[in-house]
Amino acid sequence: MKRFEGKTALVTGGNSGIGLATALAFANEGARLVITGRDQSSLDKAAAQLGENVVAVRNDAGSVADGIRLATMLQQQGVMLDAVFINAGVAKLAPFEAAEEEMWDVSFNTNVKGPYFLIKALLPLLNPGAAVVLNGSINAHIGMLNTSVYAASKAALISLAKTLSSELLSRGVRVNVVSPGPVTTHLLDRLGLPAEQLSGVAASIQAQIPLKRFGTPDEIASAVLYLASAESAFIVGTELVADGGMSQL
Repeated sequence: MKRFEGKTALVTGGNSGIGLATALAFANEGARLVITGRDQSSLDKAAAQLGENVVAVRNDAGSVADGIRLATMLQQQGVMLDAVFINAGVAKLAPFEAAEEEMWDVSFNTNVKGPYFLIKALLPLLNPGAAVVLNGSINAHIGMLNTSVYAASKAALISLAKTLSSELLSRGVRVNVVSPGPVTTHLLDRLGLPAEQLSGVAASIQAQIPLKRFGTPDEIASAVLYLASAESAFIVGTELVADGGMSQL
């Protein structure tokens, strides 16, 4: 029996990386899917991978107006949701003395404000028993260099999992957060570093992980599906850390 047969899941940022891996995992478990992303080309490619039971919507995760439009569109189409994975986010890194207001605004709009108001807009579409999973980060806990803005935004999101859990329990909706450690996605490539320097950064990070390797998007997807499924029905307002022991040991 597939865990999400006859159910519908929304994955923001479902066009690449952890989001796409999670969307594929939901699809393999029988779910109908709604995925969002900013890039139409990667959305089209993801939709082709996911098959017929997917709606792909171009959407800016940092725009409150886009979130409202998404919820309105789904409501007009009669879509009700059983699982929501708030995955879309940005990782803007800079030393504290080089951080600018624009970097702060983009990070908090995309990682906190947009998700907050998207969940609010989706409330009428959440079935009783629905699960919301937020994508946090171990950077909220470890004080890594150059991550002050990114880490603060993820800490806010982790806090939101607890407060929303209290507020939404009466609706029968559970909220939890998965916090990945270093994962083999294209995130490092987006730092704009030369290949040699990028290799050194990756090796330095890997050396700090007790398992001595990066995680995979599929491993994070498995954690998300667990938190979104009936198997975790007694888990509410909890952070599941998936980091190879990096922040734990």
